[in-house]
Amino acid sequence: MPTTAVRPSRLRLFLYAVLSLTIPAALLAGWLLHWDDQLKLYWQEQSADAEQRAASIWLPDYELVLETTLAGLEDDETSGLTWNPATGTLFTVTGQNPQLIEFTTGGVVLRRVRLTGFSDPEAVEALDNGRLGIVDERRRLVAVFDLPPGVERLDLGDMVSYDLGFANAGNKGFEGLAWNPRTRRMLLAKERDPQGLFELPFPGEDGAAGVLEALPSQPLLIRDISSVAIDPRTGHTLMLSDESRLLVELDLQGRPSSFISLLGGLNGLVQGIEQAEGVAMDEHGDIYVVGEPNRFYVFSRKR
Repeated sequence: MPTTAVRPSRLRLFLYAVLSLTIPAALLAGWLLHWDDQLKLYWQEQSADAEQRAASIWLPDYELVLETTLAGLEDDETSGLTWNPATGTLFTVTGQNPQLIEFTTGGVVLRRVRLTGFSDPEAVEALDNGRLGIVDERRRLVAVFDLPPGVERLDLGDMVSYDLGFANAGNKGFEGLAWNPRTRRMLLAKERDPQGLFELPFPGEDGAAGVLEALPSQPLLIRDISSVAIDPRTGHTLMLSDESRLLVELDLQGRPSSFISLLGGLNGLVQGIEQAEGVAMDEHGDIYVVGEPNRFYVFSRKR
């Protein structure tokens, strides 16, 4: 009799202990992953009318139309992505073996340009007048350069560069770069600690540049920022998060206005995007994503 009475009591105590640990852990995880902010935005999306949706990128209307690999880059770790309207092609950079890669919207690699003097290129962006910019996370700088046809190597020492500060950022520095043609400023995204968006006036030919300015802080819904891009039609910003597996749209005031998950089983994805590292958008509204080591994805808005 005493034995049978003790067992249920111990079982109840065990269950209470599990619940007392599980509930706080779930609440902490929800806070860290911004599930509450995502739920609020989801309900906000449900109440948006047709006019609001038409005036934005409206990510819930997007689905995967192509998933492939960038051949020959398995050991190079792609990071960062940009659409170049002047060439009608995409560019990414690789960190393991610093290179600038040009490829088609179908994922066909056209050329590789060796990058010397770079330590950890993490972002690339097409600017104005045919120029490109690259962010080197470990060197904490953005470099601006021209890309002549047929060039096979670019050296950091020959480029105009600007120190981005945050000397102690280590591997948590700037990972995103976008060009805003409306303001003629660069948009830079710092991954975390602190996480945030910054603007930088376009550097001059002599290396002079304006002051790096932090944009007003907003609840960004994500744990880290892997990449950013600006929609040339609406001026809205796309913000990619590897850790949160999310793509978020920010309006002109920097407020989240729509999002989609990059998990498998959603938005046409079967396996999901394991490590999303770069996002770009063209003038037609198609969205491109690269993930390490060499995965490539295309999303289009459902007609």
